[in-house]
Amino acid sequence: MLNVTPILRWYAARRKTQTQAMNIAVEQERQLLSLVHRAASTRFGHEHKFAKIRSVADYQAAVPVRTYEQFWDEYFKDRFPYFDHLTWPGRMPFFAVSSGTSSGKTKYIPLSHEMIASNVKAGVDLLCHHVNYRPHSQLFGGKSFVLGGSTDLLEEAPGIWSGDLSGIAVKTLPWWAAQRYFPKAELALLKNWEEKIDTLARLSLTEDIRMISGVPSWMLLFLNKTWSLRPEARGRVTKIYKNLEMIVHGGVNFAPYRKQFEEILAGSHAELREVYPASEGFIAIQDRGPGEGMRVVADHGIFFEFIPLDELKNERPRRLWAKNVEPGVEYAIVLTSCAGLWSYLLGDTVRIIERNPLRLLVTGRTAYYLSAFGEHVTSDELEDAVISSAAALGLTVNDYAAGALFPRNAGELGGHIIFVEPANVIPSASVPDIAEKLSLLVDRRLCSRNDDYEAHRAKGFGLNKPKIHFVAPGTFAEWMKSRGKLGGQNKVPRIITNQELLDNLTIFAGFSRP
Repeated sequence: MLNVTPILRWYAARRKTQTQAMNIAVEQERQLLSLVHRAASTRFGHEHKFAKIRSVADYQAAVPVRTYEQFWDEYFKDRFPYFDHLTWPGRMPFFAVSSGTSSGKTKYIPLSHEMIASNVKAGVDLLCHHVNYRPHSQLFGGKSFVLGGSTDLLEEAPGIWSGDLSGIAVKTLPWWAAQRYFPKAELALLKNWEEKIDTLARLSLTEDIRMISGVPSWMLLFLNKTWSLRPEARGRVTKIYKNLEMIVHGGVNFAPYRKQFEEILAGSHAELREVYPASEGFIAIQDRGPGEGMRVVADHGIFFEFIPLDELKNERPRRLWAKNVEPGVEYAIVLTSCAGLWSYLLGDTVRIIERNPLRLLVTGRTAYYLSAFGEHVTSDELEDAVISSAAALGLTVNDYAAGALFPRNAGELGGHIIFVEPANVIPSASVPDIAEKLSLLVDRRLCSRNDDYEAHRAKGFGLNKPKIHFVAPGTFAEWMKSRGKLGGQNKVPRIITNQELLDNLTIFAGFSRP
């Protein structure tokens, strides 16, 4: 295979010059007006008078912020899957399937040819940042290993496909990338994760892998499988992939995994690089050190807005953008894209690090999710699972709270801990049996409602079933009191993403990991 890294290095130098000279605010307004012009004759464009829009202010006055559920109810539901000249010109060819919405099991995110090109451009920018940082890189001398979901797509109608975003990406890879992509399409189609990991681990040992990307928890499980095949290499990824240059991660909080990955890469020349991808668009790429923020991709057909968190529920919140967003402040991120999403509330919260170039850190979700491992369980899904499962066992739940149990060692599975306070005391002799039954029922209910959770739980390979820990009646009130949070305005947090707070509850509730 021809090593075309020199071509990449030439383009990366050119791209660096281009981005350094870019005025982000000017470029972002140009992107927005270009999108508005393209979609002026669509149904959405007519209804929002796109032909009269001449500035960001005009656009914000004409187009309100919408959630996915609002887009679905107002535009998508009655037309799916035929989005012909609806919110974007032409027919929408793809839908990225994404779980985690509070109103239903699955979201269908429109994905146009222009958005696919935008994602590819962002992927190339990722490579450009790498080779500019490492001038002697030989990244394109070998294969790029993407540990993604199944590439098996569903044909919703003739020529219209839906499926995992990684599957759509494989189907639409440009020729130069397809030659350097691992695994082959027939292997990527595998849905059984245990079989898939085993097969890919064995085959990857014969490949010259230069880059690996995926969700951190799945990458650790995969690497543990390769070490079982090569025990002498255990704990060091570059003893298996000698020319590895980069591990790309994104989609979940990386902090719990950083120490393990740094140990895995100790003594090697490979680096970690974070990305901020979403089904709705590729948002940002790490171009500096950890904690220094990711650079927003400002010229890829996406316009970004930012709403202060304390104004999110206002009827007319302030909508800031690259020109006036404030560093150090947390915002809900809103995007307008070349796939026909207009001022779409993404659901993530970010902190702006720098305005020009625009850099941010992902800080959480506008609605709390359990997504430490990419499972995207909403608070509504969790509440339904806990309450209905407890009722099936004849239990009434006063309060509950859930958080993530991260694996302590490479190869272990992560999972969830759910603290449950029943209305009545459960006889101590019955607690283990009832806790196990409740765990199974909650697990089954979450699998039935959430595709991402079900995928992670497939044969128990990516995620353990929930751990249930019963606490005595009154425990949560005493815990809140101990934190100075007792009272009607202070509610027990149902999903705890702050590790310090979860540790506090763990100690207070007397839970010890086996």
